[in-house]
Amino acid sequence: MPHSISLFDVAGPIMVGPSSSHTAGACKIGQIARALFHGTPTKVDFYLYGSFAEVYQGHATDKALLAGVLKLWTSDPKIKESFKIAKEKKLEYRFIPVKKAPEHHPNTVRIILKNSKRKVSVVGSSIGGGKVEITQINNVPLNLEASIGRFFTLIIGHDNKKSLLLPLYKQLTDWGVPLAEKITSVFGDNGITLLNIENHYLKLPQVLELEKISGIHFVRALTKLLKY
Repeated sequence: MPHSISLFDVAGPIMVGPSSSHTAGACKIGQIARALFHGTPTKVDFYLYGSFAEVYQGHATDKALLAGVLKLWTSDPKIKESFKIAKEKKLEYRFIPVKKAPEHHPNTVRIILKNSKRKVSVVGSSIGGGKVEITQINNVPLNLEASIGRFFTLIIGHDNKKSLLLPLYKQLTDWGVPLAEKITSVFGDNGITLLNIENHYLKLPQVLELEKISGIHFVRALTKLLKY
């Protein structure tokens, strides 16, 4: 599906560098992986492919991936301190370069998050132009794209029904929340939607309210929500 390109995309996102693809894109993939993990991980493994495996230390890809899992914004200067923050939060992490070529884009990572209750695997690529693509969740192929630093983004897991999200859209409209873009990928009886919101932020009670809608399995924000 074609995407429009704005001046923002050409100029690049507001971010911590040095690279939009290797740093900001990596952080965004980490954010998405954390949003898809229900709870707080205690361990995370990053399997790095292609150029991610070759330059991950020099381009701060390692710090950015970890920062995303820690729910830091792509523009947060604390990205540079993500190792320290992970240690304080007692989050164990490993970076594992893989010599085999990635199946998709060269800037690819498989993130495996774990705790005592669950394990989630997410494959994502930083595809340039301020965009990232999620190509697998728990080994299920899909196609979700997100923009770096441009929107407040929700990830919604739901039944595979076209009309299912209409009550959710209505609730957001009633709250005066402007919807900028929605991208859905379906697999079997389930679907995942990335919902991009422009110039607006939701609070935890609102997200919990959206989760009550019939047919919606979960609603997650890419960044930390205000409690009230």
